[in-house]
Amino acid sequence: MLSSMFRLSDVRWAAAALACFAAGGIAQLAAAPMWAWLPAYLACYAAGGWGPAWEGLSALRKPRFEVDLLMVIAAVAAAAIGQWFDGALLIVIFATSGALESVLTERTADSVRSLLEHAPDQAVRLANGREEPVDAAALAPGDLVLIRPGERVPADGTVVSGESEVDESTLTGEALPGRKAVGAQVLAGTVNGTGALEVRVDRASADTVLARIARQVEEASEAKSRTQLTIERVEQPYSLAVVAATLALIGVPLLAGAAFEPSLLRAMTFMIVASPCAIVLATMPPLLAAVALAGRQGVLVKSALMMERLAEVDRAAFDKTGTLTTGCPEVERLIAFDGDAARLRRLAAAAEARSEHPIGRVLAGLADHTDATEFQAMPGRGVRAVVDDIEVLVGHPILLNDAEDDARARATVGEFETAGLTVAVVIADKRPVGVIGLSDAVRPDAAQAVEALRARLGTDPSLLTGDHPAAARRVAAAVDIRDAEATLLPGDKADRLAGTRTLYIGDGVNDAPALAASHVGAAMGGTASDLALQSADIVLVGRRLTALPAAIDLARKARRVARVNLAFAAAVIAVLAAWDLFGELPLVLGVAGHELSTVIVGLNGLRLLSRRHWNERAL
Repeated sequence: MLSSMFRLSDVRWAAAALACFAAGGIAQLAAAPMWAWLPAYLACYAAGGWGPAWEGLSALRKPRFEVDLLMVIAAVAAAAIGQWFDGALLIVIFATSGALESVLTERTADSVRSLLEHAPDQAVRLANGREEPVDAAALAPGDLVLIRPGERVPADGTVVSGESEVDESTLTGEALPGRKAVGAQVLAGTVNGTGALEVRVDRASADTVLARIARQVEEASEAKSRTQLTIERVEQPYSLAVVAATLALIGVPLLAGAAFEPSLLRAMTFMIVASPCAIVLATMPPLLAAVALAGRQGVLVKSALMMERLAEVDRAAFDKTGTLTTGCPEVERLIAFDGDAARLRRLAAAAEARSEHPIGRVLAGLADHTDATEFQAMPGRGVRAVVDDIEVLVGHPILLNDAEDDARARATVGEFETAGLTVAVVIADKRPVGVIGLSDAVRPDAAQAVEALRARLGTDPSLLTGDHPAAARRVAAAVDIRDAEATLLPGDKADRLAGTRTLYIGDGVNDAPALAASHVGAAMGGTASDLALQSADIVLVGRRLTALPAAIDLARKARRVARVNLAFAAAVIAVLAAWDLFGELPLVLGVAGHELSTVIVGLNGLRLLSRRHWNERAL
């Protein structure tokens, strides 16, 4: 993490400026001679000041006079009257701010690159009965490709031959692999199961669902970076007003016959006390303290800006698989047609003992069993084995097509599927002996978290998932979510969230556009994909959904403290500036007042480090 950050030049310059500032400050406070600490301050100015100075001078060509240039001028002015510590502190603040912005921008680029790595580089194209290795990016609509067991799908397309099961969880959020046969659609970046598929390419690589997700993540992240519009509107007139007032404090007295040195000293004092150092620090300490406290409680908030945005959310939306649920299938219902549930469990467990399918591994644990023989995996259908001299088939309901007297079995399958369950049928000697319904287990704290968020935000949370409607309804009912939308593509989720102040919680690659487009995105740590972790603003390291309402409370408290700090800092600046303009403000008193206000707002914000400000116990 640190090594990747230090690859960025802005981070290296900011770190160098901070180190030089610390060295100079320690030497000065230790009463070392000027020659011991002045070079360190000069190095701090050079390392951290050239970037803001260049940006400020470049803005003059637009023409715009930005606060970056004002801060550099104020730092130089402070040095000109001997206040090297004040000037270096201003430089460090702005250099650190620029470094953080660079880190966030680089993370967005990394997340897009990691997403595109889900698609394979190579594909096997079938032409004239021959297999031809080609670059996946060179595939065109109409090409025929071969996808072997375990390979990633190289392009969006339609199955023209073969049967298999394909894991689409990264794109659709469905917890279990889905059966793919002739006519089924497959998506680039998903993982083929145990069968071989021949697929006709439908879209070029630049137009696949995976590529569109990458573009949506990038666009949404860029849109989120265009913040602080109000600050930009204020900083221009404020900076110009301070510079104009400083020049007036020099020019007007000189025209009236005043001495140069007293006029310059007064003007420099004004620029120092009017510099927004305390205002800049007014919001950061409480927000950073809140970030630190949340981190100790298992909620990793990636920046102070995201903590501030968390205080603004007025709605919550959840993904289903891996977020409200654990992402692990479990048997929820089981019906044995002959009334012998123990026999049904034993037959299913024995037949699936050697299966590598996620459902097969669950069924294999249903009971102690005798060894099965003649095991055979049937891609896209299930498994076949001989148990106690009985031929047993376990798997997809399509197996009922070759079974006898299957009316009751089909009715039971329909009932289970309507309830949102994944269905496995068990057939012994061509007669259905039972149906097993599996579901994705709901997290124990999910309902509690949903209710707490409803109380905090005053609105009903939503469920947005790419899974089937029945599965979505089942989970929504279990956690008391009244608004559930299913079969959504990743872009659909992002569209639902764009322009709203929604906290979105997800964990998969398919959630990345929504995490990036939402006002605040939260990823489930431990189970989340790399792309989701990169796209999210918050990571629930402890995977406790009940930590989210507590984090919102903390963010709102930090916002209140920041507003108090801003009001106090602005009042101090107004008083000191008015004193200097209309009275005789001693330089020492002006600097002391400026620094004291900075210390006060900093300490007021840092009090949020206390554990008593985390209120998860009341949930």
